[in-house]
Amino acid sequence: MQATDYEIRIIRSRRRTLGLEITSSGEIVARAPMRMSEKEINAFVTEKHKWIEKHLTRLQKAREAVPERKLSREELDALYKKAREYIPERAQYYARLLGADYGRITVRCQKTKWGSCSSKGNLNFNCLLMLTPPEVIDSVVAHEICHLRHMNHSGEFYALLRQIFPDYDKCSKWLKINGGAILRSVHG
Repeated sequence: MQATDYEIRIIRSRRRTLGLEITSSGEIVARAPMRMSEKEINAFVTEKHKWIEKHLTRLQKAREAVPERKLSREELDALYKKAREYIPERAQYYARLLGADYGRITVRCQKTKWGSCSSKGNLNFNCLLMLTPPEVIDSVVAHEICHLRHMNHSGEFYALLRQIFPDYDKCSKWLKINGGAILRSVHG
């Protein structure tokens, strides 16, 4: 679909409102209600062209600031080791804050996810987090620990997350801007 000069991917769902997202790869995604017309979606995208330009420019600057290069096997092994030592300490810290228990912690090199929490309370983290600032690592760890209380992204979930990690929004923004380049350092 084309709206003004942008290539837009539309994802329809049972949502009630129209939303725009710019992915770390620079793709513009419109999330729309099932019955919303393409004309309405195009009008919305056209109306938001300044917002789109601002975010595309920010993404381009972030790409220039984080040079893209492939990590060697040795560098990747070092990240695994560092993550296995560092992340469990942080998970323990945030779990204590919530009075929550988790299962096992697994560290992998994932293509798209920074972390996840299973319904059994097992936590998974991306070793590439070790290429981010410490507060960004903590934001991901705190996010997954909060899933031990709320297995969703509800208002209650985010209220709890911001309670134990007040800078979450700032760190989440950093990861959205810079995370794509980090993920591409392995998965190209």
